[in-house]
Amino acid sequence: MRKRTEPVTLEHESCAASGSSSSGSAAAALDADCRLKQNLRLAGKGPAEPRSGADAGMKRALGRRKSLWFRLRKIILCVLGFYIAIPFLVKLCPGIQAKLIFLNFVRVPYFIDLKKPQDQGLNHTCNYYLQPEDDVTIGVWHTIPSIWWKNAQGKDQMWYEDALASNHPIILYLHGNAGTRGGDHRVELYKVLSSLGYHVVTFDYRGWGDSVGTPSERGMTYDALHVFDWIKARSGDNPVYIWGHSLGTGVATNLVRRLCERETPPDALILESPFTNIREEAKSHPFSVIYRYFPGFDWFFLDPITSSGIKFANDENVKHIACPLLILHAEDDPVVPFHLGRKLYNIAAPSRSFRDFKVQFVPFHSDLGYRHKYIYKSPELPRILREFLGKSELERQH
Repeated sequence: MRKRTEPVTLEHESCAASGSSSSGSAAAALDADCRLKQNLRLAGKGPAEPRSGADAGMKRALGRRKSLWFRLRKIILCVLGFYIAIPFLVKLCPGIQAKLIFLNFVRVPYFIDLKKPQDQGLNHTCNYYLQPEDDVTIGVWHTIPSIWWKNAQGKDQMWYEDALASNHPIILYLHGNAGTRGGDHRVELYKVLSSLGYHVVTFDYRGWGDSVGTPSERGMTYDALHVFDWIKARSGDNPVYIWGHSLGTGVATNLVRRLCERETPPDALILESPFTNIREEAKSHPFSVIYRYFPGFDWFFLDPITSSGIKFANDENVKHIACPLLILHAEDDPVVPFHLGRKLYNIAAPSRSFRDFKVQFVPFHSDLGYRHKYIYKSPELPRILREFLGKSELERQH
C-alpha cells in the first residue's frame, strides 16, 4: 500500500507543482501584457498632445482668414455700392456736376492775399475791383510791361489805368477752373508776357478767389465782356488780345463770338489747351475714366451738365469768330487731351469766318513735358507770339 501510494503522492505533488508553475507563468505573462499595453497607451499620449495643439493653431489661422475675408468683402461691397450710387446722386443733383466743372471752391495756393500781388513777385502789378452787375464784384490784376517796373513803384490805380493808353499791346487773360488769378503757373505766364512788353489784365470770375457772386457760364462770359469794355475805354488804339486757358478757352470763345456779333472783335484770340465743347471734355477728362463705360454714362453724367446751362461750345463759337486765331496745345496734356485741340483747329481752319484771318495750330512735343499748364516755359513762345501777333497787327491795319 505504501509503495503504491507514494508514486501517486509524488505524481500529485508533481502535478501540483507543475500546476502552480504554469499558473505563475500565465500570471507573469498577463502582467507583462498589461504593462506593455499600459506603456503603449502612455507612449501614445505623447504625440497626441502636439497634434491637438496644431489643430487648434490651424483653427485660429482659419478663423483669422475668415475674419479678414469678411472685412475685405465688406469693404468691396461698400466701394461697389458707393460706385453705383454716385451716378444716381449726380443725376438727382446736377449742381454737383457744375461744381466739379468750375472747381471754384478749390483755392490754390492757399493763404495768399490777392490784394497784394507783390507777394507773388509781381512788383509792377496793381489790384483793384470792378462791378459788372449789382451784387457782383470781381478782383482784377493789371501787370504793366516789365520795363516800367521802377516807374510803377508806389503808383496808384489811376496811374495804372492811364498806362493802358501807352504804346504797348494788352492781353486779357482768362484763366481756367480751380485756383485764383494768383495761381503759380498763371503768375509765371504774366511775368513772361510782361517781359515781352505786354500789359496783362486778368481777373477772377464771380465766385472765384475774392470775387463775389455765383458761378455760371453766362456770368463768367459777362464778367469777361465787362473787363474787355473797361480795357477798351482806356487803351485807345492799342491792340487788345484775348488769351484763354483750359476752361477759360470756353469763356474766351463765348466772349469773342459776342464781340464779333456786335462788330467790335479783338485783335487776336489765343487759345491754350482748348477743347471742343464741355461734353466732349468731360467725357475725355481723366476723372471720368472709371465711369466712361458705365451703362448710361451720357445720361448720368453729361446730360446734367447741359441741364445746368453749361455748354462752352468752342466748336460752335469758332464758326462765328472773325479775327486771327492761335491755338497752343501740348501733346502730353493729361487734362484736355491733345486730340480735342487738334479737332477744334480742324473745325476752325476751313470756316468761312476765318477766310480773311490767320489760323495757326502750334503743338508742343510730349518730350518737352509742358503737359496742361506749363507752355509758358517754352523758349519758343516769345518767337511764336511775335510772329503770330505781328502778322495779326498787319492784318488789322489792312
